[in-house]
Amino acid sequence: MAWCGLGDRWAYRAEPLGGRAFGISELDLARLYRRADAVINLHGATAFRDEHLRVPIRIYLETDPVRPQIEVARGEARAIELLAGHTHHFTFAENLGAADCRVPVGRFEYRPTRQPVVLDWWAQEDSSSNGQAPARAAFTTISSWRQSGRDIEWDGETYVWSKHAEFLKFIELPRRTAQPLELALAADNETIQLIRGHGWRTIDAVTLSKDIVPYRQYILGSRGEFTVAKDQYVRPRSGWFSDRSACYLAAGRPVITQDTGFAKILPTGRGLFAFETIEDVLCALEAIDRDYAGHCRAALEVAREHFAAEKVLTSLLNQAGC
Repeated sequence: MAWCGLGDRWAYRAEPLGGRAFGISELDLARLYRRADAVINLHGATAFRDEHLRVPIRIYLETDPVRPQIEVARGEARAIELLAGHTHHFTFAENLGAADCRVPVGRFEYRPTRQPVVLDWWAQEDSSSNGQAPARAAFTTISSWRQSGRDIEWDGETYVWSKHAEFLKFIELPRRTAQPLELALAADNETIQLIRGHGWRTIDAVTLSKDIVPYRQYILGSRGEFTVAKDQYVRPRSGWFSDRSACYLAAGRPVITQDTGFAKILPTGRGLFAFETIEDVLCALEAIDRDYAGHCRAALEVAREHFAAEKVLTSLLNQAGC
């Protein structure tokens, strides 16, 4: 059975099953690697085998920055070995190396990139809505509440990985605005009760995220996105931006998100808003209310100019010499 209608254009090698190949045969997969000009290793999730290392261009595409750079700066052999197997290194931390960025760099040359989004997939199917959400739809986001085990120390500071630490700083937001706010969360019942007690609406993120279609419909049914970023991205001024937020933009939904330094790089104030304080968020909500249709158009324009897959991937491959 073909996966996602791709026929024989996909392959998956299952290491727990002895390296068995699915999608295409192991022989065809070996031939594919012999012909390949480049491989893209998304966040280094694949441990390179011999056939990977024979490909001349090996691209490390980092989705979660800061921790890997700190591990290299601390001399951790596993992290250095992983990165050294690649010929080019790209990161979503677009402020890396800037004077105001605290993330250590040096051993590997990182090139900035961002999430490629297929814009057509996010287009509204129902033209009667004119591409807009219902007037009283909620600002939403989709997230896990708590993630453990990935905090990291550097230069006397601990950078926190779990997103709940930033959400708690803005937990009073629903009491400051009439705009409905909803979190699609993976969280325990105690956390859900805490959040609802402060005026947030909640739904289950796990159920929503099991398939791409309900995930897409949830974003399209939202008025926009309000979300925070992880402390590990915010305080070091990494310039990281969320792939989920890029999807809200592609759906023509305004985004209000915590500034990680990306406001130096992406246009903000129309369709996309960067915030540091709760007052910043309230100002953004008011601005969007005054011209919702205009901010929806601006959000889509940001996606077209800065996240369209054709532009992002062409730039990445050109920089890698493909």
